[in-house]
Amino acid sequence: MAFKKKRKKVVRARVLKAPKKKRAPARAKGLKRAKKKVVRTKGEGLKLEKVGEVTHYFPHVKAAAILVVKDGLKVGENIYIKGHTTDFKEKIKSMQLDRVPIQEAKKAQEIGLLVKSRVRIGDTVYRV
Repeated sequence: MAFKKKRKKVVRARVLKAPKKKRAPARAKGLKRAKKKVVRTKGEGLKLEKVGEVTHYFPHVKAAAILVVKDGLKVGENIYIKGHTTDFKEKIKSMQLDRVPIQEAKKAQEIGLLVKSRVRIGDTVYRV
């Protein structure tokens, strides 16, 4: 019985090319650019300050897990939640941290918050 020698696989280096830059199409002289479309929302005209982001939603209890990224939140404050399909204002009625009711949330805490409508991961929470 003769033993076969194992052949080593040769791995070839792959050279990646930079993507080509696309040029904007040429416009005819005298034409104006199209105006950008303005989207109107319920929160328009309000002074909004981003305070958090939704990290999870619990549909059975209608609660959202929110990561507080700036300042803090207190029970009784008004918030505005905006996302791709989410768009509503609400007054904070109840907050929890590790299943313990709290009155104030600080920066970098992940809190549970009762909400009146469905929210999705990635929705932004603003203070009104």
